[in-house]
Amino acid sequence: MKTRITELFGIEYPIVCGGMLWLATPELCAAISNAGGLGNITACNYDTGEDFRAAIHKARSLTSKPIGINITLLPSMRFTEAIYDDFFRVCAEEKVTAIEVSGKPAVKYLDMLHKAGVKVMHKVGAVRHALNIERYGYDAVIAAGIEEGGHPLNDDVSTMVLLPRIVESVKIPVISTGGIADGRGLAAALCLGAEGVLMATRFIATRECQVHPRIWDELINRQENETALICKSVGLQGRALKNKLVEKILKLESQGATIGELIPLLSGARVQQAWKTGECDDAAFMVGQSIGLVKEVTTCQELIESMVRDARIIMEKNLARI
Repeated sequence: MKTRITELFGIEYPIVCGGMLWLATPELCAAISNAGGLGNITACNYDTGEDFRAAIHKARSLTSKPIGINITLLPSMRFTEAIYDDFFRVCAEEKVTAIEVSGKPAVKYLDMLHKAGVKVMHKVGAVRHALNIERYGYDAVIAAGIEEGGHPLNDDVSTMVLLPRIVESVKIPVISTGGIADGRGLAAALCLGAEGVLMATRFIATRECQVHPRIWDELINRQENETALICKSVGLQGRALKNKLVEKILKLESQGATIGELIPLLSGARVQQAWKTGECDDAAFMVGQSIGLVKEVTTCQELIESMVRDARIIMEKNLARI
């Protein structure tokens, strides 16, 4: 399955793991890369550049395949600009394969990264932003539909519309994310012009993802309508699993709560603890509508191989109908 993305990153299949705070570890990254996709280490799992460097070394001890990094440049109480500078510097020094950036553009780092041979992609939710990413000199752009978990753009455009609009608007390779969890999604994205897909929620339901088994049960039992958009009122829209904490956040928003009042409920420490304990009402789990497509827990190898196999069958079957 060759696309401009497999060639750009030197991977076998055009399947990329997105950023997942606390979950995108060296172990999960290596498992995805060994299966032929592009694994991910989320830089914001670590407090310093050197801790982050150690994680890259750990991943490389587990795989000889290309690895990716996520760096999210959103307002943070944990990180200063100097720490973000360290994260990008370490990526250049370690010559990682690729970086997925979300949030503020990482323009000031592009020259350093490109000189080190690092490819850089940026996640966007609008054509106007994709055009900027191309103009800045990024290597690829990620078209993120409103279905995605995390922080979709408040334009609220679905993947089915956003993806072909961005594909027709830029010349750089486009990766699709938002609502993709299986071979059907991969086939659809390729047919709409994407060169690859990026997933996060689906990779939580893999054996190599270090979460409590109750989390897996929760994802399997939930449906596509059981997420909610939170923090719209304070300009930090996010999609999270519906639970008691999310209900509390939405109620506070309806009463005019400030970002300062909401931040304690959104803390990374709260989520980190909940992933470990499996207490599914205690944190805002930023997952996408693709939870409705999560039916089982697999290994990363099984997941990626089944996606590619099913996508090929779907595309060949539909070609035969023409």
